[in-house]
Amino acid sequence: MDPDPFTRGVVPPPNRLLEAVAAPAAAATAAYSLRPRELGGLEDLFQAYGIRYYTAARIAELGFTVSTLLDMKDEELDDMMNSLSQIFRCDLLVGERYGIKAAVRAERRRLDEEESRRRHLSADTTTNALDALSQEGLSEEPVQQEKEVVGSGGGGTWEVVGERRKQRRRKSLRKVVDVDYDDNEGAEDDDNGNGNGNGGGSERQREHPFIVTEPGEVARGKKNGLDYLFHLYEQCRDFLIQVQNIAKERGEKCPTKVTNQVFRYAKKAGASYINKPKMRHYVHCYALHCIDEGVSNTLRRAFKERGENVGAWRQACYKPLVAIAARQGWDIDAIFNAHPRLSIWYVPTKLRQLCHAERNNATASSSVSGGGDHMPF
Repeated sequence: MDPDPFTRGVVPPPNRLLEAVAAPAAAATAAYSLRPRELGGLEDLFQAYGIRYYTAARIAELGFTVSTLLDMKDEELDDMMNSLSQIFRCDLLVGERYGIKAAVRAERRRLDEEESRRRHLSADTTTNALDALSQEGLSEEPVQQEKEVVGSGGGGTWEVVGERRKQRRRKSLRKVVDVDYDDNEGAEDDDNGNGNGNGGGSERQREHPFIVTEPGEVARGKKNGLDYLFHLYEQCRDFLIQVQNIAKERGEKCPTKVTNQVFRYAKKAGASYINKPKMRHYVHCYALHCIDEGVSNTLRRAFKERGENVGAWRQACYKPLVAIAARQGWDIDAIFNAHPRLSIWYVPTKLRQLCHAERNNATASSSVSGGGDHMPF
């Protein structure tokens, strides 16, 4: 049967709606066809921070690389993201905006830490009367630099570099958090009273462990003495003064205590052996050394004679401090703030908890003994 004469030879009109949809789809396909090599390392930088591969490809298309982003300020990053939205007519997700900045900050920290370790290793040939500054520093774990490239198929995906990125971040976190605690106190509680309970100590990268030494004694071999430990706190004070001077020159707010800003400055200055976990771990020991050096020296000699490790000595330093606080109304914060060398340090949480517990025990004991005279028969 012949077709309907009204439709014979009529060409269907083009579907403009399909053409409008197909254009962005073609652009997205082209973006996804970029190999990781062509993204300038952005795929490795952004993968763990929720940035879409399409967004990374657009950033690379604008000519930005990892090195460029690391040298940009937050305001410049905001301008870049606004330009990205205006040029490509695509709105960035809220998480992507935060993720880009977080990725850049994390990469900066990683590079600063690696540079600090290299400086510390290169300075090992220098000598210092306080022993461990002349010893071999942190052993630097080689970082895997090779990046896997997608060789075939429809383009690169985050999964290619995801697992390697996660492994590298885990290794970096272990270096930063666990780098300084002594081998003899692996399961010792921290200032918050929580044990680290972390096995596999042989896999950690550490500075040389501390040992209990008498005043004036220099540790031998690959060990650090307690005089060296207390010297680190004096170095922190010097770094704080430098940070304060820089802040005054720039008209910025000056920190009054040793904060993360001071630790970051110390690492940039090459003192990677100074970090927050270690300095907070032994700050109460340094406090006893400052407040009553005689008691501190006596305690050191006693533990040295008994052959005790540094973990036991660290725990024993709490009791004299609590006794000092008891004689001054349990106000441990006032004791720290009144001392010129301790006022720049925060009171350890565990020390404050011990003082609070002992004060409650003393109050309860006095209440029981005072109330016994008035008990009815």
